[in-house]
Amino acid sequence: MSATLSVSVQRGTDGRRIDRFEVPRQPAQTVLDVVTWIQREADPTLAYRFACRVGMCGSCAMTVNGKPRWTCRTRVETVAPDGCLTLEPLRNMPVVKDLVVDMAPFFAKWTAAHGVFTPRENLGADFAVVPPSSPERRAADAAIECIGCGVCYSACDVVAWRSDYLGPAALNRAWTLVNDVRDGHARERLVAVAGDAGCHACHSHGSCTQHCPKSLSPTASIAGLKRAVLRATLRGEL
Repeated sequence: MSATLSVSVQRGTDGRRIDRFEVPRQPAQTVLDVVTWIQREADPTLAYRFACRVGMCGSCAMTVNGKPRWTCRTRVETVAPDGCLTLEPLRNMPVVKDLVVDMAPFFAKWTAAHGVFTPRENLGADFAVVPPSSPERRAADAAIECIGCGVCYSACDVVAWRSDYLGPAALNRAWTLVNDVRDGHARERLVAVAGDAGCHACHSHGSCTQHCPKSLSPTASIAGLKRAVLRATLRGEL
């Protein structure tokens, strides 16, 4: 095994510049460790984003050897056994600089999908009781752990084809709220996701589910939205 890694890093904003670095290989080395070494020891102008380092925030996500990943939880030995790494920013989002992307369009789609909890007016003064065993609670629980890292959005082929598609993360969030019995905007939310760029635009390729670091299934959530939209339409609610 070589004592160094050969690392190619996309620079700038247009993807045309690639810089190459030789980085010392270390035991249990993560891809984030590699990027940090480059910024601290080789090129202090390299721009990248990170925060928690332990897989809680998702801010260190980037494209590693062609696949979107959390770099803090990705061991070099698992993705680069040959010692070669290619690092690029997440796809389907504007590049701010180097490995940093602008997440504003991604979160704007959460807003467009009505991804904000809006309590019902008749909830009463006490806390609402939601039985853990109820079908709605189980459906919401299966999708609720999304932290908005953008990996699924970067992996989505439909987002790459059409920029107005709401995307797997926003639709996954909408699905959790559709199943929240305390929420009072179910109809408005279904109207939002039933549009041409909503849940029916999904081709069910499953890339979002395959790459989700939290092992969620946005594909299943989107399928649930499709069924919910159909039921509401048949009942004359949409």
